[in-house]
Amino acid sequence: MSENSTMLDSNEGIPKAKRKTFWERIWAQKDLCLLCLPFVIYILFFNYAPLSGWLMAFQKYRPGTGLFDQEWIGLENFRMLFADPNFLRVVRNTLAMSLINLTLGFVFSIGFAVLLNEVKNKHLKKIMQTVSYLPYFLSWIIVTGIVLDVLSPETGIINQLLMQFNFVDKPISFLSEPKYFWWIVGFSNVWKSTGWGSIIYLSAMSAINEELYESAEMDGASRLRKIWHITLPGIKPTIFILLLINIGNILNAGFEVQYLLGNGLVQQVSQTIDIFVLKYGISLNNYSFATAAGIFNGVISIILITLGNKLAKVAGEESLF
Repeated sequence: MSENSTMLDSNEGIPKAKRKTFWERIWAQKDLCLLCLPFVIYILFFNYAPLSGWLMAFQKYRPGTGLFDQEWIGLENFRMLFADPNFLRVVRNTLAMSLINLTLGFVFSIGFAVLLNEVKNKHLKKIMQTVSYLPYFLSWIIVTGIVLDVLSPETGIINQLLMQFNFVDKPISFLSEPKYFWWIVGFSNVWKSTGWGSIIYLSAMSAINEELYESAEMDGASRLRKIWHITLPGIKPTIFILLLINIGNILNAGFEVQYLLGNGLVQQVSQTIDIFVLKYGISLNNYSFATAAGIFNGVISIILITLGNKLAKVAGEESLF
């Protein structure tokens, strides 16, 4: 073996004499590191430092006493949590609404982005895009107010249309029927976020080489074939990345819309983990119990995003880490 070959690292292929240490690489990019430093400090202070509060889940926490001066009870809060039938029910509700939101959100956002991408008139395209993402900036209080008006048994337009076309004989009280609640939440999220979600896919579509469309058109491909064979494969990496991010939030089905639209008649299907934490934990000053539920939520989210990331790597698609 020659002297030059022994100087090469098998992984990097860089001569050892020219290889930089970790701190040398940091120093070479010191300007960028200094620019990132405020954001790193912000994340450490506001995202990681509060995690010390997780200790409350293993204590019988009482306000007014230091965090480390509490009575330690081990995993008792977690045993109580998993033995509570209410908690198991809200986990079911959270998963169901999250999966509905995830599925509808992806289908409608991608579909709307594809349709907008096919609009050739730039002015019309901008108007449609602007109108579609304006609902994203409305607060959930306003959105739920609109939903209540639209679904009202007396004056709601949905009931009026159903009765006008003889689909029903009498108005339906949608918000009093548990079987409708998950879908009402799902389509409320769709109406609010589809326009905003489509922006990311439109950006990905703009990076697709136009020559691919021209070649397909010369070969006689229709619009549907160009969408299926060029547009959708072109945004597949973006779809996978967003899917991974959303999988990590699968237990975060929301709080505001369920809390504002829920009532005693649909309580069995409307409560999520966040509402459970508020109702059975914080409102009753049982902070340890609420923290245990929050830890469960966080741990499951970490596991899901890790598994999803590994599956993406196995499939040869884009991954987060």
